[in-house]
Amino acid sequence: MKMLITDNFENLILNKIPLIDTRAPIEFKKGAFKSAINLPLLTDKEREVIGTCYKNSGSDAAIKLGYKMISGDIKEQRVNAWVEFIKEHPDSVIYCFRGGQRSSIAQQWLYEAGYPIAKIKGGYKAFRNYILEQFTTINKSFNPIRLGGYTGSGKTILLNKLSNSIDLEGLANHRGSAFGRHIVPQPTQINFENNLLFDLKRKIDKGYKNLIFEDESKNIGRVYIPDTLHNYLVSSKMVILKESMENRVDIIFQEYVINSQLEYKDITLWANDMLSSFDRIKRRLGGKRHKELVELFNNSFLNQKSRNNLEQHKLWIEKLLIEYYDPMYSYQLDKNRELIEFIGGKEEVLEYFINSSIDI
Repeated sequence: MKMLITDNFENLILNKIPLIDTRAPIEFKKGAFKSAINLPLLTDKEREVIGTCYKNSGSDAAIKLGYKMISGDIKEQRVNAWVEFIKEHPDSVIYCFRGGQRSSIAQQWLYEAGYPIAKIKGGYKAFRNYILEQFTTINKSFNPIRLGGYTGSGKTILLNKLSNSIDLEGLANHRGSAFGRHIVPQPTQINFENNLLFDLKRKIDKGYKNLIFEDESKNIGRVYIPDTLHNYLVSSKMVILKESMENRVDIIFQEYVINSQLEYKDITLWANDMLSSFDRIKRRLGGKRHKELVELFNNSFLNQKSRNNLEQHKLWIEKLLIEYYDPMYSYQLDKNRELIEFIGGKEEVLEYFINSSIDI
């Protein structure tokens, strides 16, 4: 029987087709797709041994060794893992790196077990190349609108109320500032790009012509927005969200102190990471302001530990906003003044989006 093959990558994305990635775990960690599960044909060690055999003795010897290593109970366990996933996801598709030996062997074994399954033509590499190519053309499919505003204005909160928004910070698992790290590491650059393209394609497929993004710099923590997309975004019109200093301090306090401490659980670890963040911006702050802010932070943290009172944290937050973040963003706004279409509070901005016939 002729084995099933697909290279309809758009279908895989839009219909959220479950994917079985047969590559070794070390390959999967470097980059994978949003709907993929790693059920490898070879472990990292097995792949290394077979790779060495290939280099020393050629392809035939490596294939022969692979069949010998993955046989009996080991073969049965791996086939059973694929079968269990297919039972839960009958529309699954399988792939390896180039669509070669590994996915072909897995596909054959599954066929023999009574579970025929399609494999991706060209494997992970072909799918990944498709994603990279899409970033060069996808700009033609939507109009971007940037949501700007001073730090702590609640831009992400508002974005999450819009069905046609792309949450770049959520995809990057980073809050987009020197203090923006989460305890869970950021995705790899490859995974960030893969997930971003998936989100873009699915929103465009829903018929949204206007997509709303937070006004971001190119880098979001350790990952960065692809050049073609970022260049497109920075030339788009802007809507500015206004919020009072008091409310901005409250928003930052909730996110960076209350929520972040719950995330870290160990508040000493949280405090150490916050101090590291202050150190990362020391040069821009200047020695005097850095020292003052660190002292304010340390006093607030000591007060929290001794009296279980977190409110004092608002002191360093307000000072950091006024003396560091606000001047920087004012400069950015001045450079983008001609692109600003509307300025207002959260209710006004939401109303603006509705009245402008922007799908939400």
